[in-house]
Amino acid sequence: MDKLAAVSAKIPEELYKELVLRVPEGERSSFIREAILEKLQSIPRPNKIFELEQRITKLEADLSKVKKYLVELEVLTYERGKINPHAFCIDDIDRKIVNHLLHYRGATTTELAESLGVNRWLILNRLRKIQKRSKKQLGKSIVEYCPGERSGKRKAWWLSEELVEE
Repeated sequence: MDKLAAVSAKIPEELYKELVLRVPEGERSSFIREAILEKLQSIPRPNKIFELEQRITKLEADLSKVKKYLVELEVLTYERGKINPHAFCIDDIDRKIVNHLLHYRGATTTELAESLGVNRWLILNRLRKIQKRSKKQLGKSIVEYCPGERSGKRKAWWLSEELVEE
């Protein structure tokens, strides 16, 4: 320690009396300094926490890439009915969208908007987010857009039947 700086702290009177009783007068400053150093050593530095967060994010991204490649190679397969589509929902609107798709097997954004009473663009954005989240976590999306005609519907969203629980 090269330079010392003065610190002022207000402590309860009882604590001060205990300090006076236990620590001799000439050693109180060094006692308080050592106590602060001891406490600081138990708290991780913010830059270390940031580094750890970055490493975890990178690991998650790498793991999702590995899963994606395994799915493409058909090494990692999903048993039918093992994935809960509600796991990718973040709120009630997402859950209502997934419930509607589960019940009707597929729907256009307009049908979903009318059924749920919300904006069609909100539905589209939510479907894209569910698609992105599921693809990131599983390597394969649980909702898919089909621009052609399928089961009497054109330009509709469908749940991926091979992944979703029955």
